[in-house]
Parts: sequence; structure tokens; C-alpha cells
Amino acid sequence: MCLYELQQRVSESVQPDAGMTISYSGQFEFLQRANARLTWVVPATLLIIFVLLYLTFNRLAEALLIMATLPFALTGGVWLLYWLGFNLSVATGVGFIALAGVSAEFGVIMLIYLQNAWHSRVEAGRTNNPALLESIREGAVLRVRPKVMTVAVIIAGLLPILWGEGAGSEVMKRIAAPMVGGMITAPLLSMLVLPAAYWLIRRRGQAK
Repeated sequence: MCLYELQQRVSESVQPDAGMTISYSGQFEFLQRANARLTWVVPATLLIIFVLLYLTFNRLAEALLIMATLPFALTGGVWLLYWLGFNLSVATGVGFIALAGVSAEFGVIMLIYLQNAWHSRVEAGRTNNPALLESIREGAVLRVRPKVMTVAVIIAGLLPILWGEGAGSEVMKRIAAPMVGGMITAPLLSMLVLPAAYWLIRRRGQAK
């Protein structure tokens, strides 16, 4: 039974007399303070990521593109939490923050590869849509092997934590779970969805 179910049962079955109150302290009180802190830490983290993306590309479109794809990258972490039966907590929040940073890094590197391939064709005087599609294919294919190696290393490092037992393992499992689940959806997103979205943005710019 989780604490929230206990609170509900206590509120339904116990009617305190006048002047009496029921309070929950100890670890629950600490978790409440940590949850309140996360309500501003998470938005601040996302804002910092957005600013860094904008400083990297110097274009609002690319920064917004990566930020818009972050929720889709986090779905893998949500699915694994549901499958393992973990509730949202401070530990899972830390895991999602780390996953957001990794998925943003995946998107940044993919866009850099796409831009380098496209700029090489622009310098050669090829600025039509077939050249754009060719550059996107080239940039995306170049990222497959490094992406597979990166994901394999991250998962290999996190699986022992996810399966570990002993002191502190319950907290560490909840930090690692979003990362492991996100390593399934985030790479697929950056290798498939981001190149397609980049094609739509650049093609519209070429049409103008």
C-alpha cells in the first residue's frame, strides 16, 4: 500500500475530534519538499536546454524542433515505469531530467550532421530538393553506428543498476528506469523523426 492510499483510508475511517489534526512526517515530509523543489527545477532545466540549443544553432527553428521532440523521447521512460510498476517520484524525476539531457544531445548531434551534409552541397552549388534529400540521407546514415554504440554503452551501464539489490537500490532503480526506457525511443526519434522534420523545414525554406 502506498502512502497516498493510506492517507485516503485514514481520511475515510478516522474523524479527528475538534482541535486534533493528523500529519505525516519523516520521509514523507522530505519527499513533499523535494517534489515542491522539482516544480521549478524541471522548468528551469528545460529553459537552460533551450537556451543552449539556441546558442548552438543560432536559429529558433532548430532549437524549437529539438524541444518539441523531447516529450516523444520521454515516452519510453514512461512506458518502462508503468511496466515495472513504479510511481512518479523524486527519483524518477531525476531520471527524466537526465533522459531529457541525453535526448537533447542526440538531437543536437543529428542536426549537426544533417547541416554539415547540407552545407557541403550548398557550397557545391546544389540547393535543390533532391540534393537536400540526399544530404539528409547521408547525415542520418552517418549517425547510425555512433548512435548504436552510445545507446549500447548507456544501457550496459544502467542495467546492473536496474537489476541491483541492496541498500539504496530502490532509489537507484527509479533513477535508472526512465533512462533505460528512453534509450529505446530517443534514438529512434533522432534517427527517424528529426531527419523528416528537418526535411520539411528546409524544403519550405527552399520553396520561399
